[in-house]
Amino acid sequence: MTEDYPVQLKLEHQLCFALYACSREMTKLYRPFLDELGLTYTQYVTLLVLWEQDNMSVKQLGEHLLLDSGTLTPLLKKLEAMNLVARVRDAKDERSVLVQLTEEGRALRSRAEHIPENVFCQVGLTFEEGGKLRERLQQLVEEMQKR
Repeated sequence: MTEDYPVQLKLEHQLCFALYACSREMTKLYRPFLDELGLTYTQYVTLLVLWEQDNMSVKQLGEHLLLDSGTLTPLLKKLEAMNLVARVRDAKDERSVLVQLTEEGRALRSRAEHIPENVFCQVGLTFEEGGKLRERLQQLVEEMQKR
């Protein structure tokens, strides 16, 4: 590297790369727990939203997950094939599709309850520390969405 190479272009100074690497490593930490449930990370976060609020429109689900329908539709088809969710037309608005947990999908929640605590332990964060970090990252996402 030359002496006049701009320090701001070094990979180690890139916020985007630090977040990308952190995200990949975090997903790796989740993998063994999710493998036990037969889920991918994206399927897991989809179920997290539905466990919190069942019977949600595809549009609302996409807004929560920051996913477009082109990404969400194949994901929901897979969850439906696994008998974890059902997609039904909204009786009030035929254009809208609702996503509902099946009994099997609801039952899976109790098997997933230990995952967040186990991941926090692996990264050496308390629940409170993790919450503060998550809040700061959510603020960052909100700032970026404003642009």
